[in-house]
Amino acid sequence: MIRMLSKSLLVALIPVTFAVHVGAHEESDPSIKHNARDGTVRLYGAGGPDTAFKKVAAAFTEETGVKVEVTGGPEPAWSKKAQADADILWGTSEEDMTALLETYKNFSWDDVTPIYIRPAIIAVKKGNPKGIRTFDDLLKPGMQIVVTEGAGVANTSGTGTWEDVAGRLGNLDDVKKFRKNIVGFGKGSGPSFKMFVEKDADAWITWPDWPITHPDKADYIQLPKNRTIWRDVNVVLAPDADPEAKQFLGYLNSERGAAIMKSEGWIR
Repeated sequence: MIRMLSKSLLVALIPVTFAVHVGAHEESDPSIKHNARDGTVRLYGAGGPDTAFKKVAAAFTEETGVKVEVTGGPEPAWSKKAQADADILWGTSEEDMTALLETYKNFSWDDVTPIYIRPAIIAVKKGNPKGIRTFDDLLKPGMQIVVTEGAGVANTSGTGTWEDVAGRLGNLDDVKKFRKNIVGFGKGSGPSFKMFVEKDADAWITWPDWPITHPDKADYIQLPKNRTIWRDVNVVLAPDADPEAKQFLGYLNSERGAAIMKSEGWIR
């Protein structure tokens, strides 16, 4: 009887597991025909790199006259449009790009190129009122920390980042202490930033671009080398992209592009 019940429970769980899996990225819409050649270079991807990309795009347009449109934010907000007219997709991590390519069938994994990289950091409240200086400070009782997790339903470069940092030294106790201080799990960096502000949290494990672009709300502390993890931003070009899209990627990778990207924490 117990064995039969276990089998029934297993069968019942299968659809639930499947439902979580397929909800982790947007669905490809076969009714949408991709046609990128409209005279405008269009980039799509998650929020974070978009602010730096927009600066690069503005400089590129000023020099060449080529119009570039950068759309960043939660994937559901731009997925349908990207399936129709994206010249370039960017991923905020390799995991992120892998998930994107499940949806945007016109793009090829073989064409993905990592272009910049950045370290995880500790974002703290403006002025750092708790005096946080190192990761070990986050393990103290009473600290309030926000982390980013896709939770199986959102595609985000932040998934697993806090666990990678906390478990970096192979000390399970660090993970336990850190986890006790988590007050919120944001499904993406944007929701995490909002949660960080609204919950008046002491810290948030994230990427440098967020406190850099929100200096009125946050400062940041570098993690020590033995705690630091790195994730790249990568791009992929559509086979039918506007000819100028390849030119823009060249500019993005140029010395001028690198200087702009570095201003928001993206390095090589």
